[in-house]
Amino acid sequence: MTRDLNRLLRPRTIAVIGGGAWCRQVIEQCQKMGFDGDVWPVHPSTPEIAGVPCFRSVKDLPSAPDASFIGVNRDTTINLVQTLSEMKAGGAVCFASGFLEAVAEDASGADLQSQLLYAAGGMPILGPNCYGFINYLDGALLWPDQHGGKRVNNGVAIVTQSSNIAINLTMQQRGLPLAYVITAGNQAQTGISEIGRALLDDPRVTALGLHIEGIGNLRAFEDLAAHARALGKSIVAIKVGRSTQARAATVSHTASLAGGDAGANALLKRLGIARVSDLPTFIETLKVLHITGPLTQNTVATISCSGGEASLAADTGLDHGATFPALNNRQKTDLRIALGPRVALANPLDYHTYIWRDVTAMTQAFAAMADPAIAMTILIVDFPRPDRCSPDDWDCVIAAAIGAQKQTGTHYGMAATLPELMPESVSETLIASGIVPFCGLSEALAACAAAVIQLSSNTDPILRPGPEIIPILIPEGDAKNRLALHGLNIPKSERCATKTDVFDAASNIGFPLVLKGEGVAHKTEAGAVRLNIRSAKEARSAAENMDAPSFLIEQMITDTVVELLIGVVRDPAHGFVLTIAAGGILTEVLQDSASLLVPASQAAIEQSLDSLKIAPLLNGYRGAQSADRSAILRAIQAVQDYTIANAIGLSEIEINPLICTPNDAIAADALLRCIK
Repeated sequence: MTRDLNRLLRPRTIAVIGGGAWCRQVIEQCQKMGFDGDVWPVHPSTPEIAGVPCFRSVKDLPSAPDASFIGVNRDTTINLVQTLSEMKAGGAVCFASGFLEAVAEDASGADLQSQLLYAAGGMPILGPNCYGFINYLDGALLWPDQHGGKRVNNGVAIVTQSSNIAINLTMQQRGLPLAYVITAGNQAQTGISEIGRALLDDPRVTALGLHIEGIGNLRAFEDLAAHARALGKSIVAIKVGRSTQARAATVSHTASLAGGDAGANALLKRLGIARVSDLPTFIETLKVLHITGPLTQNTVATISCSGGEASLAADTGLDHGATFPALNNRQKTDLRIALGPRVALANPLDYHTYIWRDVTAMTQAFAAMADPAIAMTILIVDFPRPDRCSPDDWDCVIAAAIGAQKQTGTHYGMAATLPELMPESVSETLIASGIVPFCGLSEALAACAAAVIQLSSNTDPILRPGPEIIPILIPEGDAKNRLALHGLNIPKSERCATKTDVFDAASNIGFPLVLKGEGVAHKTEAGAVRLNIRSAKEARSAAENMDAPSFLIEQMITDTVVELLIGVVRDPAHGFVLTIAAGGILTEVLQDSASLLVPASQAAIEQSLDSLKIAPLLNGYRGAQSADRSAILRAIQAVQDYTIANAIGLSEIEINPLICTPNDAIAADALLRCIK
């Protein structure tokens, strides 16, 4: 269900219910921000709050308020929400805590949250345990604390599940124009996806930033991403919750590689949402998206008047995947005209200080560096601290940057190597001229890389897992046969109930062969696998020295080009994570993997194969034979097909190794955990 949040987030009338300091703060914030609608304090015994006369009850209000801040205890909050809902109010912020988030300490919290939802009915609520929101576009603040923002005409919107992070983001001095800052609290009714859609619908919002602790509704999140694409707006996210504990509890190598974070990463990548890992890069990426929109490539050029800064830029680019294209003939010619013969021309460029203060020459040089092959041309400029120095001598570089941007119409940024050396006043001047002010060189290059947002061609809904399950480990022979029904190529094999059966089975299979003990997840580590057996006698001897209840004896695959791991792990929050990785003994040594969500398109699978460190081996390294790529793709699709057909009850699949030969791809080992 999608509720209409427009009335709540863009109100003309605001009710502030309660008499504490929190409620006074809400009223005073609206007054300071110049909100030109009506603010109605509600308190049964206080005559006025912040100079505004109080109404004794919600029912005494002149009309149903568009937005209400409810700053009372949790029990009274429920009653007030019901009253507001019956009045057809636009929505409410539920500030009180003690609901589901406190269930570990107070068992009644879950029941109270259910009561709150019932009381709200169809009326939107934010929270509970929620600070509310700031609308800097209209000066409407249902916000019970300090903030550091100001009114803007347009800007980015931010939604976070952490009220403290929201406060901190409003205090940024990096020049980022904030249109909205919204806290979601418990998301008892209205989640970040629903809030995000409503914010993107405001034409004054240029981009959306999300701080995500968890994604509760996968379909709603997919809809948010699709809505952003339809509007031509971009989303950047910080997704927290990486977990080593999740990896420690896994059975398969696949689950170990996927960990607790691969699903989130695959989800965001699939939906075309930029992911960053820290708040500074989050802010800087939002600046790029606000000013230029998404970048088409990760190519940059930097210009500085220091060889040290040029070298620093080149080295820093390696950490963030930024590339520095070599200068073409046109750039060299134009730069030589602007700079003269004493400057070595390269990208990154050290243009020295020969032309400093010559705005015309500086503009000419900065314009010469821009090129269609470069996504962002960055001027490296550290401004002196104004309390001890005069920044006036740096006015020339600002004027030249603005002039170059106007002349070329390309994307320019100005980056201080140290974040504190980009004054907020300079940032605001640059933003007004369409230039991205970067606070920090590392943050600048990371933001440029993050802003290259590639939309997946796969628009199929993500396969959602069924209810929580308690899986069992399926015997390998049975697991392979089940997967073979969906097209996976497996070796010729026989299952043996006893060690005596191994002798006869070996002769039936042919040599060389492999003997495996069943019921063991990691056979090599447990000594439950024996390779290259050449006789029936050797097979029986191997079985007698192997501690296993039953055995699988199978054809040994030779002529190996490379070994891959293909696996699927059930991720309750994100769907089924498909992992493609270096296999065999290299799995944990190389940690070379790529993760996708099921169903993954063939294009995405091929791109993942090409991203592996061992990709050159697949393609025939140094004259060696290449692997049969079509057979590999069929094997991966077989695993996907099985997953889709058995989503309810499936926990893990792992093919390791998938032996890739010049003519085939065969599952030499298979692990399957499901409910039956």
